[in-house]
Amino acid sequence: MNTFGQLLRVTTFGESHGPAIGCVIDGCPPGLDIAVEEFRHDLDRRATGKTRHTSARHEADDVEILSGVYEGRTTGTPIALLIRNTDARSKDYSKITAQFRPGHADYTYWQKYGIRDPRGGGRSSARETTIRVAAAVIAKKWLALHFGVRVRGYLAQLGEITPQHFDARRVDWDEVEANPFFWPAGEQVPVLESYMDALRKSGDSVGARVNVVADGVPPGWGEPIYGKLDTELAAALMSINAVKGVEIGDGFAAASQRGTEHRDEMSPSGFLSNHAGGVLGGISTGQQVTASLVFKPTSSLRLPGNTVDVDGKATEIVTTGRHDPCVGIRATPIAEAMMALVLMDQALRHRAQCGDVGSVAPLVPGEAHD
Repeated sequence: MNTFGQLLRVTTFGESHGPAIGCVIDGCPPGLDIAVEEFRHDLDRRATGKTRHTSARHEADDVEILSGVYEGRTTGTPIALLIRNTDARSKDYSKITAQFRPGHADYTYWQKYGIRDPRGGGRSSARETTIRVAAAVIAKKWLALHFGVRVRGYLAQLGEITPQHFDARRVDWDEVEANPFFWPAGEQVPVLESYMDALRKSGDSVGARVNVVADGVPPGWGEPIYGKLDTELAAALMSINAVKGVEIGDGFAAASQRGTEHRDEMSPSGFLSNHAGGVLGGISTGQQVTASLVFKPTSSLRLPGNTVDVDGKATEIVTTGRHDPCVGIRATPIAEAMMALVLMDQALRHRAQCGDVGSVAPLVPGEAHD
């Protein structure tokens, strides 16, 4: 399955060290203004090679629009985007073509297909997420234009480090965008830099947590039971490479909460809390939609480890080349992308089925104000 979405369908293709990666976006409504220059900002936010804290691979990430756009506007036909790989170094993987890297998809791809592309992980590489970010540029613009929806994220944990003096309900987004970690507490950035410098020198890696939120989502998006908004958000976020856990709203913290605490009480002036993450019964409430996702530590390490080769023999492996000591550092734009694509798909589905319903009273504001 290389396609996700129902009315807005995105199919991605390409490998880490192939000639290009790309996608076909089917179902985007006509008439949306879009230009290649608009892809640059988010692709630069996701890119490696920008700081010493990420992989040294430096791709141009120039988007080519092959179809679906005429004279700067979407036509309603499939939009094809292409990004050529310009800085692949396949020789870095020549010594491990017959070995399975622990913690990677090498062994499972081998078991499923009987063949694998060892160059940078092939299809399982995080390189594939570049084109998801590109596709979501269109979704973000459409959502903002038609509904005023804005999707943003930040790094909420790096290893054992969490933001200090920080209120998740009052994120300073300028501060998040002002540092290479997408960190919401700018005074801690020197601490993160020292932490990452020591980690890189040790040859080890670490995990991370990213929070992503959507403001302006109206009530009513999502479908009962099998098309729930939170179900599809969780699946989309789990599809990101190296993600091992997803929470919607308070997530696993709800296990220790009482019902009187967790239920999001309402007043005529608005909801009094948002423990549910803006989704009830699989349908948006009009509150901020919130999700959190956890990334495992990078498995490509220059420290020796035990594995087996394609003949089933025990061997030692050392992964050379260019790798992120923490993949979560540049994952914020990817998490934003998947949330935006899910939201646009759900918006189109809601419009198709319930567009004639119109506004329903009473409309409870997403957040109560004094």
